[in-house]
Amino acid sequence: MEDYNRILVLRLSAVGDVIRTLPAVKAIKTHYPSASITWIVEEPSKALVESQPGIDEVILFPRQRWSEGIQSLKGWWRTIGEVRTFIQSLRRKKFDLVLDFHGILKSGLLSFLSGSPQRIGFDRRSSKEGNFLFSNIKVKLPEERISRFKKNFNLLKGMGLEVQPEDYPLFIPAEDRGYVNSFFNQLFPPLKSPSIAIHPGTSPKTTYKRWLPDQYARLADRLIREMDATVLFTWGPGELEWVKMIQRRMKESSILGPHTISLTQLGEVYRHCDLYIGGDTGPMHIASLMGTPVVVIYGPTDPVLNEPFGPHKKVIKNVGCNPCRDRSCKRLKCLEEITVDDVFKATREVLSITV
Repeated sequence: MEDYNRILVLRLSAVGDVIRTLPAVKAIKTHYPSASITWIVEEPSKALVESQPGIDEVILFPRQRWSEGIQSLKGWWRTIGEVRTFIQSLRRKKFDLVLDFHGILKSGLLSFLSGSPQRIGFDRRSSKEGNFLFSNIKVKLPEERISRFKKNFNLLKGMGLEVQPEDYPLFIPAEDRGYVNSFFNQLFPPLKSPSIAIHPGTSPKTTYKRWLPDQYARLADRLIREMDATVLFTWGPGELEWVKMIQRRMKESSILGPHTISLTQLGEVYRHCDLYIGGDTGPMHIASLMGTPVVVIYGPTDPVLNEPFGPHKKVIKNVGCNPCRDRSCKRLKCLEEITVDDVFKATREVLSITV
């Protein structure tokens, strides 16, 4: 097995995809503990990556600032200068190896311009926008569809690592553990088992993945009445009113989770819970990396590509048009067809095994 001193990781965005790259990068550090790992990432995921031991350096890729800069002549010249400085700084680091988990044009360009002699990426079939042209070690994926977690582990074959997805949990900094523990310590009555976290929201750009609020309210009521469960709702930016609306439609009492300012704080909330229920979102993958079993409500998204990391149960209804990426869809039959009974049954099945 070849020795590497400086390794560059490319997975710029989105948050959910960065989360699903973390276990593979942690596996690299396990097998190459003395290697220095640098990760280039965009702003939304920067704090998460910085919080993880084993990532020695995080470089911000300022996509938004550069996109805005090229819209004027003055800004265009300033941006060109920043890009040149960025690339020069990258080349001075003299990376031995680049792993391009992203597989698009801009990540391919970064890989090539880094000057690294070994640039590992996916082959033509498994990358986009001509990305494969910038790699000199191309990894071919299995013919069958696989999860993005498994896809990322497959890329490690390019550096001679045959690694199976294992338990590479999310690291939670002490201050985040303390903040969340303080919330739970003040709860009255205290959290009791089975404790079920429900995250009904999604990012503002992916509201087409949200199950109906009335369905969530009826599900939460059933969990409390029939399973004597504690239900805790978590929420992210712009989702608080959505969650409060669901709680108002309930007949039973539930807990509103704490305000979390980082994904690691959110992960610590899920560590306290016996189960997670929600849609195909970044928080779902965070919960799975915390070792919390998950029940995932899939509507338009692919349940194979977006499979969680650990114990889980998928709830999906094939209505003929899913999976799809039609964000403008107003009918959302794929979500309307999923009943409270479907999700309740999946929840009961998972808890009977894990709790």
